[in-house]
Amino acid sequence: MVTLQDFEYADLIDDQDKIRMLSDPTSVYAKAAAAGIGRAMDDVIITAFNASASTGKSGSTSTAFASGNIVAHGSAGLTVAKLISAKKILDQNSVDPSINRYIVVSPEQIEDLLNTTSVTSSDFNTVKALATGTVDSFVGFKFIVSNRLKDDGTSRQCYAWAEDGMKLAVGKEPSAQITQRADKSYATQVYYCASFGATRMEEAKVVQVLCNE
Repeated sequence: MVTLQDFEYADLIDDQDKIRMLSDPTSVYAKAAAAGIGRAMDDVIITAFNASASTGKSGSTSTAFASGNIVAHGSAGLTVAKLISAKKILDQNSVDPSINRYIVVSPEQIEDLLNTTSVTSSDFNTVKALATGTVDSFVGFKFIVSNRLKDDGTSRQCYAWAEDGMKLAVGKEPSAQITQRADKSYATQVYYCASFGATRMEEAKVVQVLCNE
């Protein structure tokens, strides 16, 4: 069961020249509002990775994240060995290899791979290409880089998952309104809102990868 959350973004604009720009969907104001809602969506998904999931016919059962699906940080950053361990967990859980697999990491973990992979290793050129953006996949995972992953002070919580292992439910698509606020001296307000939630769909398809940082 997914519990939807409501999100709102509002910004007041007084400058008349800036108000004229609002009809342009590529304006800095429209981009800022859309980015704000996008960050909220990222946070909801990241929280759902290892939060207790509401399961059962009525959603009344609380299912904790599987402890067996955690790759320990081992006082090390992200390594090729950890990526292989995450792949092994998904494979041992009989996750169909034809389903797209993803891993979300912070920029620190990309640097870890470059620093821990020997220049003479056959992996190095692939990791270097990953860092420069010329490829986006390694060890069967498509990489997503985010600065919003949780850090408990000792390790960064990264996650690998099969595509259908996570679900984003959207109750209301992001929508915008541009109106004048009589209570704010008729300043123009840019307003965005949306409603969404996220959850794990199958415990076997999500792996937490802890990385020392």
